[in-house]
Amino acid sequence: MSNAQHIDHEALAALRDVMEDDFLQLIETFVSDSRAKINTMQKALAAGQSEELRRAAHSLKGSSSNIGAAGLMEACRQIEVRAAASDLTGLEHLLVDLQSEFSQVKQQLDIYA
Repeated sequence: MSNAQHIDHEALAALRDVMEDDFLQLIETFVSDSRAKINTMQKALAAGQSEELRRAAHSLKGSSSNIGAAGLMEACRQIEVRAAASDLTGLEHLLVDLQSEFSQVKQQLDIYA
């Protein structure tokens, strides 16, 4: 994404207005759940478990959408599509890209903490 914006700050600000005191908990939960899902994806890929990988990617795609992380959502979508087709060849590279994008998203979410 250009201008290095990995999350939609306007969407996040609107979410913060709606959630008020629960917003920080939402961010913390997103970060910890995302780490767990990425870990699940790595293990599933290593074990050749395409359905487990697809489920984890689908779940992270949804939560990424909720916080306006379009790049992370797209990375998850690519992994989900490939895993659904049981095409795991070369997915290590997509997972590395996903982890990098997650790091950028987390860094931008830190300003809300």
